[in-house]
Amino acid sequence: MNFKIIFTGFTVAVTLLLIGCDKSESTDSADKAQQEPAEERDFNSITARPEVLSRLQIGQPFLVDLADKIQVPSRVQVDEERTAQIGSYLTGRVIELFVILGDYVKPGQKLARITSPDLTNSQLAYLRALSRVVVTTKALERARHLLEADAIPLAEVERRQSELEIAQAELGAATDQLRLFGMGEAEFKELKRNGKILPWLDIKSTREGYVISREVIVGKVVQPSDALFQIADLSHVWVVGDVPEQIARDVELEQHVEINVPALGPHFLDGVIIFVSDTVNRLTRTVMTRVMVENPERKLKPDMLANMHIKDPQHKVLVVPESAVVRELNQDYVFTAISDNHFQRVPVELDKEVATLRPVLKGLTIDQRIVTAGAFHLDSERKLAELE
Repeated sequence: MNFKIIFTGFTVAVTLLLIGCDKSESTDSADKAQQEPAEERDFNSITARPEVLSRLQIGQPFLVDLADKIQVPSRVQVDEERTAQIGSYLTGRVIELFVILGDYVKPGQKLARITSPDLTNSQLAYLRALSRVVVTTKALERARHLLEADAIPLAEVERRQSELEIAQAELGAATDQLRLFGMGEAEFKELKRNGKILPWLDIKSTREGYVISREVIVGKVVQPSDALFQIADLSHVWVVGDVPEQIARDVELEQHVEINVPALGPHFLDGVIIFVSDTVNRLTRTVMTRVMVENPERKLKPDMLANMHIKDPQHKVLVVPESAVVRELNQDYVFTAISDNHFQRVPVELDKEVATLRPVLKGLTIDQRIVTAGAFHLDSERKLAELE
């Protein structure tokens, strides 16, 4: 009897254990079935709610001439080939000025008068060398007459010839020094005729133009390194701008561009590109471009702000609006439209923004439908769904 009771209890226990195992396996299978869809879920895919859809605009990437969309910030500069910096060739004190800012001057016109001990010493060296040339010339002539009379040897004539050559070299050096200081033929003639040292020297203009800078006053001591005057011909000026590297290939020498100077009103001036830099500024990612503009009425002033519009662009690129782009972990994305309310976030490679447009390098084609505005709202919706 006891044996039957024990056997019956054992049978019941085994049966309950088997039932428990079946339930555990069923529970595990259900958990796996729930986990698998979660693991396979695509978090780049989003179905937008109606209130989010109302904030979106759908469009396509499009081709555009980037150069035609941008106004390059520029500035007016003097034409350096029509400009001269004028200073003093010696250290001295300015005792008189002959021009002021804005004066029109011609080549050779006096700008300032300077006095200097160096000028005095150089003139004295010139007069000494000139006198020595005269003396040695006469000595050589006498020696040649004596040689003809066999009164002196040939060696004496050669010695005096050598002395004359040395004196002539010294005179040439003294003359070059005074010419370097700016002394002209008139001053040399006066110095030779009277033998009187000139107490001052005039600083003269080397070109025709307007005085646009004067960095000197009476009584100032100046050095050869000082820029005292700047003379510029303003009939032509440069307009210099930094063109973004994305449109630099649309810029060519002798190409015509439109120049607008806001200070002169809504008028456009025609200019011609005369220089395009061969290097890119690594900080601003721009290419320096120089344009020549005629300025007969001198309305364009140096340092005026201007805008440069590149005309006749020759290259089109595929672009998307900046508002179509979202960024995460240093990666750009756009949303492609799968249906009216279903969207897929896809990675793309884009160039830097130009006039609110992003050139497409990789990841999109012109026939794809994308979210062109409101991508930020759709991405926020996607992130909320990812957290659920």
